[in-house]
Amino acid sequence: MSAPLVRFEGVTRRFGAEAAVDDVSLEIAEGEFFALLGPSGCGKTTLMRLLAGFEAPDAGRILLAGEDLAGVPPHRRPVHMMFQAYALFPHLSVARNVAFGLKAQGRARAEIDARVEEMLALVKLEGLGGRKPDQLSGGQKQRVALARALAPAPKLLLLDEPMAALDRKLREETQLELRTLQRQLGLTFLIVTHDQDEAMVTADRLAVMRTGRIVQVGPPAEVYERPIDRFVAGFLGEVNLFEGPDGCTGVRPERMALSRAEPKAAGRLPGKVAEAGYLGDRTVYVIEAAGRTLRAAQPSGGDAFRVGDAVWVSWPATAVMRLAE
Repeated sequence: MSAPLVRFEGVTRRFGAEAAVDDVSLEIAEGEFFALLGPSGCGKTTLMRLLAGFEAPDAGRILLAGEDLAGVPPHRRPVHMMFQAYALFPHLSVARNVAFGLKAQGRARAEIDARVEEMLALVKLEGLGGRKPDQLSGGQKQRVALARALAPAPKLLLLDEPMAALDRKLREETQLELRTLQRQLGLTFLIVTHDQDEAMVTADRLAVMRTGRIVQVGPPAEVYERPIDRFVAGFLGEVNLFEGPDGCTGVRPERMALSRAEPKAAGRLPGKVAEAGYLGDRTVYVIEAAGRTLRAAQPSGGDAFRVGDAVWVSWPATAVMRLAE
């Protein structure tokens, strides 16, 4: 990983007696797409607001490119934030919305016009500069907000739940487009989201947060395949949990196999199909086995099972994840 652009050093932010961010230390590399992931109230948005300058830490330091940001107001930081609600100016055209930050920087008119055209082309909104926000779809508004945030060429772009208002299909398309755009520009992106799929699709690395603290940091595949505890395992996807004399272990549903005959797998239990849900590329089964409820995801198109079928559910030793409490 390259040198850190952002560094949090023991950062704490309290609201009354409650620590929204509790002694957080974290580094984000220049040119990295980083995701802060966690449930509502875990502190991820507060951490982003601290970086943007909308909140001040009660303890610790925040450094950007080696500079301590203490006392630096938001408008003086080379950081731009794209809000969940987009916050477009309804009375301004698309072009004037995109130009807003450039005018605040005192750029020349010709330079502003050229940059606006460049940004609208970048987000595939050519020819729409004269429209008002209320003449756009939700996806187009999101692109305008992104173009406005990128226009002043910030060192760091902060994205606060940027796709929450989009429908599922558009959200999935936009996630990949956003990732492609970040690679194309080479900028550092920090996204805050509670959507596990969004974090895993977009991010080079992610941090899972809980009650103001960072629980685990790493590339999405590493955190998914080797979660540190049962909270991370359950938050970043689904997991079947097993309690035993050696502690808690987990197996992902897609690592569970179903068969009609007893298999020769390291882990296996007889059971019965309690429910089945067809999802196109896969079918998700709920299995009642040995007094517990398990979930198994199988590729569609093979041997299908029906509710009430007797089955064996099995998993290889390599699928077992040892989890802290």
